[in-house]
Amino acid sequence: MDKLLAMEAFVAVVETGSFVSAVDVTGLSKPAVSRHVSELEQFLGIRLLHRTTRRLSLTEEGRVYFAKSKELLGALQDVENEVGLSSDQAIGRLRVCAPHDFGVEQLAPLWGKFAEQYPRIELNITLSDKTTDLIEGGYDMAIRIGAMADSRMIARPLAPVRMKVCASPALLRQAGVPCHPSDLREFPFISYSLQSNGDEWHFCNAQGETAIARMRSSMQVNNGATCRAMAIGGRGVAIQPDFIVNAALASGELVELLPDWSIGQHDMMAHVLYPTRAYLPPKVQRLRDFLIEEFRTPPWCPKAARLRLVAH
Repeated sequence: MDKLLAMEAFVAVVETGSFVSAVDVTGLSKPAVSRHVSELEQFLGIRLLHRTTRRLSLTEEGRVYFAKSKELLGALQDVENEVGLSSDQAIGRLRVCAPHDFGVEQLAPLWGKFAEQYPRIELNITLSDKTTDLIEGGYDMAIRIGAMADSRMIARPLAPVRMKVCASPALLRQAGVPCHPSDLREFPFISYSLQSNGDEWHFCNAQGETAIARMRSSMQVNNGATCRAMAIGGRGVAIQPDFIVNAALASGELVELLPDWSIGQHDMMAHVLYPTRAYLPPKVQRLRDFLIEEFRTPPWCPKAARLRLVAH
């Protein structure tokens, strides 16, 4: 048994979710992939995968072996990449995960440019608003917005993100314009259901005054772009990141409310995140540097408010 090939086959099955999908990753036939995984289980004397007609799932031992295998294969890839660093090689599959709205509205226009610059890098992009463990999920890089808590990761800042309160001109003509955060209670609210604080928002202003707005939710949505669309349609007030609503604010489809107030700790930073490694693969280096440069002047920020971030 080729243990390295069997390990690669096992990791591919877990990452893709099936033996059939692993064929495209490994270049092996489906019977060969299945045989390699079975031989690996026989060699180890443990079951790595639960197999049913509908899905695969890892056993507890399989979870441990998968994580260690990913680490070992990653270290091996690092060694191979380190040998090729002097020739500036940037090749291979690059798995990236990002928040859905940020991925659609800010990252999607950039992938063609990156692919043109680095045609030997194969991008594999996943959009999800769930916080995914990069190592367990087999990702090389992630884009995250908010606090970075995982000490196993390197986080490089991309761009500031500010939450904004907004509503349509039609709604404001009908219901009036709020002058204080407490006034928001009187407005229907389009709630972002994945927000950890629910419908309670903490505000502060430049004078140090604080206020709490307990919103009256009229609907719940798990997608920021949909919240924006509903707000444009006059269905309620929305609180969304500036990269989602600034274009609608600039066009007049939405109006920013309470501009002199900031929303507590919800002014955040978008980061590019990748696992700590002694030798970062060239493909990860290239994408990291590309994104930092592209977001050096955040495209959604008003010209006067744009920040130039220094990579460090």
